[in-house]
Amino acid sequence: MSDVVAEDDLTAEERAERGSYVGCIAGVLSFTEYRRGLESAGLADIEITPTREVTDGMHSAIIRAVKPS
Repeated sequence: MSDVVAEDDLTAEERAERGSYVGCIAGVLSFTEYRRGLESAGLADIEITPTREVTDGMHSAIIRAVKPS
């Protein structure tokens, strides 16, 4: 799948501020938050690969993960 993720050092306030320019990124998760969410859903072999910077500190990314059998 693909999504937008934020660099880990951006605060929630900084992410929300950037989201005021582009609504679809207002609630974006950081790389770490995204990875933890996938892990808590039981997924493994997680890869989050940034593809381009959408705005300062926020990136389009391709996310890969597998559900163990």
